[in-house]
Amino acid sequence: MTTVARSPNMTVHEARQRLQQERNSRLTQLSAIEAGAAPADGDLATARTAAIRRVLTEITAAEHRLTGDTYGTCQGCKTRIPVERLEILPYVRCCVRCQQLAA
Repeated sequence: MTTVARSPNMTVHEARQRLQQERNSRLTQLSAIEAGAAPADGDLATARTAAIRRVLTEITAAEHRLTGDTYGTCQGCKTRIPVERLEILPYVRCCVRCQQLAA
């Protein structure tokens, strides 16, 4: 089995599966929002839709990193992102420390 770059406890296959699960979940959320948005909820629905679309963009970027063999490497400090973090947020770009510095 091939492992994700610098993340020896997660295979490429597992990473792809997690990313696909995230994509499917977000697409389901997006469909529900678009189908059920009442006119009074317009601003809230727009904000939720925008947030989901941002996550979908992050998922696509993570798939590119997986193909480019940089998945699992922090884009800030270039260290390995802990597998536990990737399991929770499979599309994450940075380690916790760099994420906090960026915020």
